[in-house]
Parts: sequence; C-alpha cells; structure tokens
Amino acid sequence: MRSLLPAVLMLLAMVALLAPENARAQSDEEKASAQLQALRSDISRINREISSANKRKNTLQAQLREAELKQSGISRDINRTNKAIANQQSELAELRQEKTSLEQARDQQQSRIAMELRTAWQMGQQGQIKVLLNQESPDTVARVMAYYRYFFRARNELLNEFRETLVALQGTEERIATTLGQLEQRQTDLEKQQQALSRAQQTRHAAVAKLNDSIKGKGAELKKMEADQKELQQLLDAIREAVVNLQVPENYQPFQSAKSKMPWPVPGRASARFGSSRNQGKMKWQGVTIPAPAGTPVKAIHHGRVVYADWLRGMGLLLIIEHGDGFMSLYAHNQTLLRDVGEWVSAETPISTVGDSGGLTKPALYFEVRKKGKPVNPAHWCRR
Repeated sequence: MRSLLPAVLMLLAMVALLAPENARAQSDEEKASAQLQALRSDISRINREISSANKRKNTLQAQLREAELKQSGISRDINRTNKAIANQQSELAELRQEKTSLEQARDQQQSRIAMELRTAWQMGQQGQIKVLLNQESPDTVARVMAYYRYFFRARNELLNEFRETLVALQGTEERIATTLGQLEQRQTDLEKQQQALSRAQQTRHAAVAKLNDSIKGKGAELKKMEADQKELQQLLDAIREAVVNLQVPENYQPFQSAKSKMPWPVPGRASARFGSSRNQGKMKWQGVTIPAPAGTPVKAIHHGRVVYADWLRGMGLLLIIEHGDGFMSLYAHNQTLLRDVGEWVSAETPISTVGDSGGLTKPALYFEVRKKGKPVNPAHWCRR
C-alpha cells in the first residue's frame, strides 16, 4: 500500500492541474472580451473629447467634420448597396441557369411521356386480356405480365418526375421574380444614395472653401498645421495608454519581423516623402503622401487591430491600426472607412478608400508608421 501512495498523490495532483484548464480558457476569453470593450470605451471617450474640443476651437472645422462624416457614411452605404446588387445579380444568373436546366428537363420528360402514351395506345389496341389468352406457355404469360407491371410503374414514375419538375420550375420562376424586385429596389436605393452623396459633396466643398479662406495667411496656415500635429500626437498618446495591455492572437507575427517586406497601402509614387520640408521648411513631413484616384482601396500593411476610425482635424477620415510592440500605422484623408474600432485585420485587407477629406484639394492617402508614438520612415518598413 505504501508503494502505491506516491502514484496516487501524483494522479491527484495531475487532476488538480487539469481540472481548471477549461475555466482558465474561459477566463482568458472573458478577459479578452473585457479588454476589447474597454478599448472601445476608451476610443469613444477620446473621440468625444476631440469632437468637443474641435467645436470649441473652430466652428469651420466642426462644419467640415460633419460634412465629411456624412459623405463617408453615404459612400459606405453605396459600397454596401453595390455589393448587395452584385450578389443579387450573381444569384439571378444562377437562378436563370437553373430555370434553363429545368425547362430542358421538362421538355425531355414531355417527349418521353408522349412516347409512353403512344406505346400505351398500341398496347391498348391489342388488349391485355387478348394478349394473355393468345399465349400458350405459362412462362410467356409471366413475362408478359411482368412487362406490363414494369411499363405502368415506369410511366407513373415518369409522370411524378414531370410534376416535380413543373413545381421546381414554378418555384424558380417565383424566386427570379422576387430577386428582380429586390434588385430593382436596390437600384432605386442606390440612385437616392448617389443623389444624397452629390448633395453631401457640395456641402463639403463649401466647408472646405470657407476653411481655406480663413487660413489664407502663411502664419495662420503654419499655426493650423502645428495645432493639427499637436492634436494627432495627443490622440496617439491617448491610444497608446488605452491599448498598452491589449492581448494579441497566439499566431501573431511581430511587426518588427516583417520589416522591409510589407506592402504599401496603395500603389503609386509618393508626392511628399518622410522627412522632407513642408511649409517653407518650418515643418517636416512625418509620413508620406501617395496620390491616387478617389475610391482606390487602401489596404492594411500588417496584421493588427483597428483602434481609431473617425474624423480628425487636419487628417480628415483617419484610420489607425495598432500592431503590437508599440507599432501603429496611420491612414488619413480617406473617402470611406471600411472597418470599425476593435476589428482585427490582416495584411492587404481593404480598410478604407482614398479620398480628399480633411480639406485636401486632390485625392491622396497620407500614410505614417509610428513606433512608441514617434514617426519612423515608412520606406524602411514597406517593400522597396
């Protein structure tokens, strides 16, 4: 008995270790969920504070923010409507193909039924009893009776198949009619959304014009840029504090390990490069500006979590991705934001579309990479 005691104690210890495994897994999941909720609350608070500060600082900035957020919302609705239309058009094509197949099956079954009816009529002319009485061999009679049973069973099966085909065809035609009705409604919605977008763009252009008139002087422009830069830094500092303890997935690839291998967010040649002078040498670019047609998809450069997706003074519609280990990537002046705060994205996942929000006169993407809040040259991180 004494020799068994250590083994029993070891077994009990193993059970004690394994028993709370599920509880720990559940606890980790609950912890991650709580962290995400806390992140969203922190970002919402930051957004409210910035929005409130903007309204106090500059009424024109607030008007521009409202106009561009409205324009972005409509553009996002249009994007969703276009996707829904594409899906319904694909579904409609499949239904029409299904209808063609059913019609072919119906026509073939009709031909076979007509042939069976002709055969049945010929057999009826001879008369089943007469045919049986003319047979002398019992084996021949048995074969004839089996043939008749097979014939009538096959004919009934064929008729049942034909009925099922007609029912399926009717159902397909009804689904086609429903899909066409939905597609027509989507097209009507799209036209209304495009009209609303046109009105929102006019409002936005008026807001940009007023804002530009208010900062015509070089001193006023420099002051605005410095204020914009300060506000962005305050936002990034607040976000860093909010995400400092945020967990990352187990299969996460560190940002540092992908250095010089990451894709650029949009194709094109930069018109403003990191570190180059701006505003007559009084400031320097902290990122790169890449001109691109409005609506061009903007893609994440690396796996990470969206920690900001809103309008910011000087940046327009801004999306920020936190990549862990103190790294962030920033995508500014977007037309539409396609991701929400808290979403995980992979490299080359579409996150927004190129625009001119924030007061730009031509569409372009402004892109930054930050390490512990400090700007670093994106060209050192993306493919050369």
